[in-house]
Amino acid sequence: MLKLLKNTNLYSPEHLGKQDILIANDTIVAIDDNLDSFTSKALVYDYSDCIVTPGLIDQHIHITGAGGKDGYASMTPEIQLSQLISCGTTTVVGLLGTDGTLRNIRTLYAKAKALDQEGITAFMYCGYYGVDSVTITDSIQGDMIFIDKVLGCKIAISDIRSSYPTVTELLRKLRDIRVGGSIANKKGILHFHLGNLDTKMDVLFELVNTYQFPIQHISPTHVGRTKELFEQAIEFAKLGGIIDITTGASKYTDPHQSVLYALEKGASIDNITFSSDGHAGLTKFNDHKEAIGIRKAPFDQNLFEVIQLIKNGGIAIEDAFKLITTNPAKNLGLKNKGKIAVGCHADICVFNRELELIDVFARGQHMMKDKKILVKGTFESSM
Repeated sequence: MLKLLKNTNLYSPEHLGKQDILIANDTIVAIDDNLDSFTSKALVYDYSDCIVTPGLIDQHIHITGAGGKDGYASMTPEIQLSQLISCGTTTVVGLLGTDGTLRNIRTLYAKAKALDQEGITAFMYCGYYGVDSVTITDSIQGDMIFIDKVLGCKIAISDIRSSYPTVTELLRKLRDIRVGGSIANKKGILHFHLGNLDTKMDVLFELVNTYQFPIQHISPTHVGRTKELFEQAIEFAKLGGIIDITTGASKYTDPHQSVLYALEKGASIDNITFSSDGHAGLTKFNDHKEAIGIRKAPFDQNLFEVIQLIKNGGIAIEDAFKLITTNPAKNLGLKNKGKIAVGCHADICVFNRELELIDVFARGQHMMKDKKILVKGTFESSM
């Protein structure tokens, strides 16, 4: 069944003004200022006075849960489909955290496939914090070649929970990612969790400046953890790297304020992304800053911080939405995601004039209408 979205104020995320969008199955097949010739053949949605953007991409989220630093009971639960749809997220990249034992890499793959079956698009990274990268096959290169969902590998640096990998060990992982990616027609990235140790991003600059490894395969996240780390991240962005600011945790200030500061210091908005770190395990503190328990990192702050950039930071809609659409798609090498264009997946968010999310389409399926979830996960209870 064709779907026709009429009279949209389209941000692809470039502002294209009033446009009609025609969807066939899971793909956008036409965009024009008037597609009335299809009204008799399509299910028509009138989005007059509505802002339409691409579906949102969260490139760092714990879809199988994380945590565990305060014992077994502190392990966080899996993410649910409706949680993602409620904040406009139609594409995710799942990953493991500190724990690569109880949180199994094959379970992560299964969850990514399950989310696909439920209606959105999910990918994953192999690896975890440790230098002994956990994989589904016998190697990172094998995962890149044979596992459809694997876009790269994760590792931790500058963190007391990391394995303190050497530059040689990182170069070998980057080699596996790049070679495996070239065979499988994937971009391939080594996704770096950054902690708060004084070494910050030093080894990443060594990889780029001393060993001349292509910067586009190096993907640092949690760069807004401390002010000193973020200053270094800005320089990395100026070299052409893409830096990822966490919205749900690991931040020294509001993420949108970090973006404004980076722009002021000369970084391009095209080299900055947001991700949530959703369902990471965080320590809960009372008013006296005493640890009193554990909580889940929120999964819905990417959109919130983009709205803050627009309403309070004076950033244009077409630029702000790049952080959660085209920029992560570029970082991940996803050619049919992150934009509204002919041939791309029909992942679409619809907002009212106040930038409140009202409708969501994922791969052409209407998932949320008038702020009400239409499609829930297989085992979700009634809301």
